Amino acid sequence: MGKNAYNVKRRQNLRRECGIAGAAAICLERGVWMINIRKTRLMTKLALYETGEGREDIRLSKYYKTDYVRLHILKTILAVTVGYLLILLMVALYKSEYLIAQAVNLDYKAIGVTVLVIYVVLVTVYVVGAIIGYSIQYDLSRGKLTRYFRILKIMKKIYREEEGSGTAAGKEEESNG
Repeated sequence: MGKNAYNVKRRQNLRRECGIAGAAAICLERGVWMINIRKTRLMTKLALYETGEGREDIRLSKYYKTDYVRLHILKTILAVTVGYLLILLMVALYKSEYLIAQAVNLDYKAIGVTVLVIYVVLVTVYVVGAIIGYSIQYDLSRGKLTRYFRILKIMKKIYREEEGSGTAAGKEEESNG
């Protein structure tokens, strides 16, 4: 008989002797020690979620949706502004010879209006994209957190059941002893 077959047979015998179904059990001289497979699987799911993508979701759950989206809109506006100013600086440096030579003849009002219109269009496009993107991100995160809290609720129920069965067994031992 192979090692794996031996372990399967041993578990079947332990379950039959101890009267435990659906859990791995080890019978000792003083009683039964059980590993609740369902509880272990749920705890593993929770731990994986908390250490992986859940870390960001849990951090995000501290915000209301409007606050979260507004914060990221402000970050987007700041990033677009800095990027646009850097691009303007690079263009000005590239065209500096022309700008210096034509400084008296340039129509500064038209250049200012053009620069401002391009900036407003860029900010508008990026802000609309940020609103849509971060709203979707928040909603998806909430869905994941809903599943996470559902599993936590199941774990709480399992702990209450174990606590209830543990106290009942302890009261029986006290009344018999």
